[in-house]
Amino acid sequence: MSRPLRTSLSAVLIALACLLAPFGALAAWAAYGLADTGRYVTTMAPLAADPDVRDAVADTVGAGIMREVDRRETEVRPIRGTVAPFVHEAVRSFTRTQAFRTAWDEGNRATHDAVLRALRGERDRAVTVDLAPVTAQVKRQLAHDHVPFANRIPVQHTEVAVLAAQDLGRLRKGFHVLEIAGFWLPVAACVFAVTGIAVAVHRRRAVTATALGTAFGGALLGVAVALGRRLTLGDLPDEVSRPAAGVVYDALTSTLRTAAWLLLTLGLTVAAATWLTRHLHALRLARRRRTSATPTPTRPQEPTRDQV
Repeated sequence: MSRPLRTSLSAVLIALACLLAPFGALAAWAAYGLADTGRYVTTMAPLAADPDVRDAVADTVGAGIMREVDRRETEVRPIRGTVAPFVHEAVRSFTRTQAFRTAWDEGNRATHDAVLRALRGERDRAVTVDLAPVTAQVKRQLAHDHVPFANRIPVQHTEVAVLAAQDLGRLRKGFHVLEIAGFWLPVAACVFAVTGIAVAVHRRRAVTATALGTAFGGALLGVAVALGRRLTLGDLPDEVSRPAAGVVYDALTSTLRTAAWLLLTLGLTVAAATWLTRHLHALRLARRRRTSATPTPTRPQEPTRDQV
């Protein structure tokens, strides 16, 4: 293979590797990071102590309780005016307990399992979460605090929609694509990078180009995560708490941000190390040339006895 052809092929392969690196990290995060129930529950567990998340949960559960009260107001008309001032405060108090943290973990586990079953199945039914266990906990707390009519608060299956039925088909196809891409894109990026370096005429330069391209891809991934946060929060309905949604987004994308920083740091480190070794190698060669070019001084020959 001629030198120009090797140089062109190496450049194409390295460019493809650098392009696939951030997309591979994104696909692997979506397919394997978000799709693992245990990892998801572990990621979401600390959010039970976040004030914005607690307030959002309190508002959602409190509103659900009052909707059930309004639905039955012909039977329990005195309840709303008596209990309403205490409901939100009771729910907020409940979110500070160990029972809420346990319910939070179990609720996230159940929600994640339901979403995965919907994405991996074939039934187009909406995915919902039942808030009845939380409502029952709040009702017991109100009764323990001797709030009037608390025992008559209806505990119904208050379902909150997670995924709409009409969105499942599109999301299911995208999830299957991510499962495939999450494995093959990182593999393809590594293969392209190794092959591009192997066929390069100047391999040290090829390594430097690959490292800088990887760092650039990591920077682009970090910008994409920040831009995605802004767009996601901007498109939320008015009834959704943006501070709580921002906390959840940051928790879910923490691994992705770490991957972006890892690509950036690794790329810059390898590029700097390659430049440094190249510079030191050039200095050693220059020193050897100077040493070999310098004539070795000869000692004057002493006269022999005959010459004397």
